[in-house]
Amino acid sequence: MSESPHTADVLKGFGTTIFSEMSALAAATGAINLGQGFPNYDGPREVLDRAVAEIRSGNNQYPPGIGMSDLREAIAQHQMRFWNLTYDSETEVLVTAGATEALAGALLGLLNDGDEVVVFEPMYDSYMACIAMARARAVPVLLRPQNDGRYVFDVGKLRNAISPRTRAILLNTPHNPTGTVFTRAELETIASLAREHDLVVISDEVYEHLVFDDAHHIPIATLDGMRERTITISSGGKTFNTTGWKIGWACAPSPLLTAVRTAKQFLTYVNGAPFQPAIAVGLSLPDSYFTEISDDLRHKRDVLLTGLEKAGFTTYKPEGTYFVTADIRPVDPDGDGLAFCRRLPHTHGVVAIPNGVFYSPEHAHEGHYLVRFAFCKTFDLLERAVERLCVGVA
Repeated sequence: MSESPHTADVLKGFGTTIFSEMSALAAATGAINLGQGFPNYDGPREVLDRAVAEIRSGNNQYPPGIGMSDLREAIAQHQMRFWNLTYDSETEVLVTAGATEALAGALLGLLNDGDEVVVFEPMYDSYMACIAMARARAVPVLLRPQNDGRYVFDVGKLRNAISPRTRAILLNTPHNPTGTVFTRAELETIASLAREHDLVVISDEVYEHLVFDDAHHIPIATLDGMRERTITISSGGKTFNTTGWKIGWACAPSPLLTAVRTAKQFLTYVNGAPFQPAIAVGLSLPDSYFTEISDDLRHKRDVLLTGLEKAGFTTYKPEGTYFVTADIRPVDPDGDGLAFCRRLPHTHGVVAIPNGVFYSPEHAHEGHYLVRFAFCKTFDLLERAVERLCVGVA
């Protein structure tokens, strides 16, 4: 879709998201879609059955503006159960239309014209757009891949990115698209700078339960002095395979959450009435559910990693999330990730996402040769995709 001459200046250059383009390519070509991060299987039966029961019982009208009480209470209990964080479900928990709206509400509710937000890149594509809509400025700090697959930041560059205009640090862990899970030492560095400069941390933790091997998710709000300056954001979509329901939330001290809520009420206002009690059921599932979903995705990650390496890609092993990043240069010396992803559905019947779209223009070269494949699919679909890719992808 070409850019309209009527588009607001702050949104010029964003255009149609790459996810829309690649999903349309998947539909047009019949390709296996390993681009967009949604499972091709349903979530737990208890969660689905509760949604159906809510619809049939008539819970189909506007829910309360802050979200239904049973979901808010379940979110508060979840934060205590897994992370030992205490939140008042009446004043410190807000239900949103997915994590994306929670992020938009936080950025629009907190930022003024000319404020700066430090953000780690590559980054989820809505971050830059929401910061722009707030008339603020994103200040990217690069995460660079290491031999072990982790992406790390330079502490000096993070410190130098903070200026008198900095209002917030936008953190994403487990990190999309790299799959890196920030360590306690890395989080302590971020927290120290936030405290030193009196910054708010907006922490996107939607993959909090999808962590593998020896990695451990640590909410930054659990660190000393951070609960009072952190907005923690998550959702039920990834944890319960219900990405289309768009049930997310933000947890924060009341003064911060009020800013988020003030903006959020003029976005969707409310959403997903019958799905809110269903996600509450999900959050109350036994520990075994959360262990099993992580184990299942770890096995799927390994199937895709092995297949991509067999096909000739260089891969970066993720510690969490839904995604594997691959360097295409061993199979495509041109190293043009966007051209590669546009060609792949036609030549091999597989869709991926070019990582270049996750970088700011000034750092686009960093992701030019990288692509992202999703492994949140059934084993048979992953195996079929791997078979296709192994028939020479250059």
